[in-house]
Amino acid sequence: MAYLTLIRTSSVPQPRLTAMRYLAIAQNIARKARKDLRGHSLAMLVACAIAAGAAGLVAYLLWPTWEADAASGPARLPVSIGSTLFNVPAASIRMKIQHRSGPQERVDLSFAFPSLEPPEAPRRVSAANVDEAMQPIDRIFLSIAAHHDSMAPDMRVRTVFPRYLEQASTAADDGLTMRAFRDNSPYSGEDLFYATAPNLTARCTRERATPGMCLSERRVEGADLTFRFPRSWLAQWRPVAEAMDRLTQQLHGSKS
Repeated sequence: MAYLTLIRTSSVPQPRLTAMRYLAIAQNIARKARKDLRGHSLAMLVACAIAAGAAGLVAYLLWPTWEADAASGPARLPVSIGSTLFNVPAASIRMKIQHRSGPQERVDLSFAFPSLEPPEAPRRVSAANVDEAMQPIDRIFLSIAAHHDSMAPDMRVRTVFPRYLEQASTAADDGLTMRAFRDNSPYSGEDLFYATAPNLTARCTRERATPGMCLSERRVEGADLTFRFPRSWLAQWRPVAEAMDRLTQQLHGSKS
């Protein structure tokens, strides 16, 4: 039997035996390579998952918790007018060209009354809503301009206005006094109102086809403040006078 086995074994051609051995070795190497590749792929997937989780954790911890401010700039702007510093609410500035900090010759502002907050943006007026757009004035207008050593407003009231005022005076609402300007004077068609505690001096146009408007001026160092408001507000002149005092203090930080 051993002899027959030897004969059968030796009867296989030697080249064919060698090729079969190489094929078996190659198959073993391929199986090992596939196992190694699957192992490396699994390791890479696990590493990527860990890295992604770590990145997500870092992003969550560093993500800002505050909400973005819708405003495009600071709420208040430091403005120098006549070498006098004013802290102006940015939303109250009426002219876009004045919407900046630093030295300026003049700034025009408006404030809602009686809150004294910056007013809401005006609605666009079209032919369809022009009648609805004509609403009563609900704000105080304020212009701050360098005076360049011109006559102070209180000096003008004491020395210039009396030349053009009627002699008679009229008692108005709640301690307010009115004197009319003479016809053919530079202030024809206007009246002067004044009161104390709180102090108020206002030059007002008369009610005609358009509503009458009042102008009240005061000086703060190198700048003059000119307030404008409807004449009809004089029926509540005390809150109006106090509002102008508060605005002056808020903008400059000291009472005039």
